[in-house]
Amino acid sequence: MVSVVLDCLAADMSADAIIAEYPSLSKAAIHAALAYSSELAQERVVVT
Repeated sequence: MVSVVLDCLAADMSADAIIAEYPSLSKAAIHAALAYSSELAQERVVVT
């Protein structure tokens, strides 16, 4: 569902429009999807 939220946001949909399209989502779920995707995108430096 994270990819669905990101796709909708990339298509310039508002949180309210996303929730209207996917009523099982909440604003908290949209924020959680953004936080999760941000965590995945973090660059990590591994010192060996």
